[in-house]
Parts: sequence; structure tokens; C-alpha cells
Amino acid sequence: MEALIKNQKNVLGTALQACSFIPLTGAFRDGYCTFAPQDSGLHIVAAKVTEDFLAWNKARGNDLISPKPQWNFPGLKEGDWWCICMGVWLKSKEAGFGTFLKLESCHEKMLDYISLEELKNWAYDKPNESH
Repeated sequence: MEALIKNQKNVLGTALQACSFIPLTGAFRDGYCTFAPQDSGLHIVAAKVTEDFLAWNKARGNDLISPKPQWNFPGLKEGDWWCICMGVWLKSKEAGFGTFLKLESCHEKMLDYISLEELKNWAYDKPNESH
């Protein structure tokens, strides 16, 4: 897995950085929003989740709030960083529940779906600002 991460780049064109180790995120639960063909959900978006996003996502059938001990999943709360699916992030943005992004941890594959200029509008750099 380390070799997979080492060779991957973020949307800024530099080495992909970790998204979160607490809680442990990533399609492979390694802390990184890596791209791999076997990840059909494209968990390549390093997002700072909000209560509104979590409630919206739960209403759509994906409960990221409730702990799931059988998967060693503590449940997410506002402010947690999490690798979310590219399609989910695009839909959440359209629905008014978009999340801030850690661009250094967002996989460059995102650029197949959205421009870097638009991504920069969602870059997390102001802790008290929200969209």
C-alpha cells in the first residue's frame, strides 16, 4: 500500500498528503484519499465534514454518523476530515451542502471532474468561514 501512496499526486501536482488518521479514513483505511481502480466509489476527496453534510448524506442512505464497531468505525462528527466519494461531493455541493477541502490531500483524479480554480474556492484555509 505504501508504494501506491508514494507515487500518487494531489490536485496541486505535489505528493499526496494524508487526510486523517483520527478518525482513520481512506478507501483502504490508511489515512489517504488514494485512487485505485478497485475503489468504485472514488474516495479521492479530502473533506472537512459538517453537521449539515452528514445529515444530508444520512438522508440519502449513507449514515456516516452512527458508529459501526464491527468495521472499527467510530462515526463522524462535524469537523472530522474524511475521504468521501467524488460523486457524493459534487452532489452535496449542488444541493448546498458542500464541504471544505484539504487540497494537499485531494487526489489529482478530481481534476477529471472539476477545475483546480473551482477547487481552490473550496480550499480549507479559514476555520470560521463556511459556504
